[in-house]
Amino acid sequence: MSVAKNTIIVLAVVAAILVSVASIEITNNLMEPVVHPYPGRTYGEINTDAGSPVLGDPSAPVTIVEFGDYQCHFCALWFHNIKPQITEEYLDQGKAKLVFVDLAFLGRDSMKAAHASYCADDQDMYWQYHEVLYESQLDEIDGGWAALSNLRNFAMGLGLDMDEFNECMASDKYAERVERNTAIAKENGANSTPTFFIVGPDDQQIMIRGAQPFEVFKQSISSLNGDA
Repeated sequence: MSVAKNTIIVLAVVAAILVSVASIEITNNLMEPVVHPYPGRTYGEINTDAGSPVLGDPSAPVTIVEFGDYQCHFCALWFHNIKPQITEEYLDQGKAKLVFVDLAFLGRDSMKAAHASYCADDQDMYWQYHEVLYESQLDEIDGGWAALSNLRNFAMGLGLDMDEFNECMASDKYAERVERNTAIAKENGANSTPTFFIVGPDDQQIMIRGAQPFEVFKQSISSLNGDA
């Protein structure tokens, strides 16, 4: 076999390898998904893309964004005393919707509880788990009521798939999501819990700090709707 012929064969083999490598690289690039981990949801200036599912009619003209911590006593006060009125008057009537965004900063168990809520959301049980957390809250921050063992018990009580829930908790898959929410809260001036933003149909917004009475929310919503 001549040198020229050998050279042609070697070049052909090298070319085939290069084409194969290029093909693999292109295929891998095509297979890499474009990651959009959260749906883009912005109300007024408030980005809630990493927050909770919407509670209420997604097309409702007014949005109530709550920045809260599951260990916050005033958040629990609002949950028990004001939220039922908000639900009856606005959420159930399609006049407003609610989005919860974590401001998980009060204690070491705050982030665990928030993370657990999204593990429950994997099984379409976010709001049920959200309610159990506030119904189970005790006075002492980091007193153990939101420790991992209890978070698992809450999930079991709701009938969640425990293998899936435990795997989710062990993976810390939503730790970045909770951190993102806490950063978004601070970016919007929410440095205490609860802090609310009432966002109207034209993206006007009103901030409400603390577990204010129902009348404060009613007046804010009315003013954004042009009723006052």
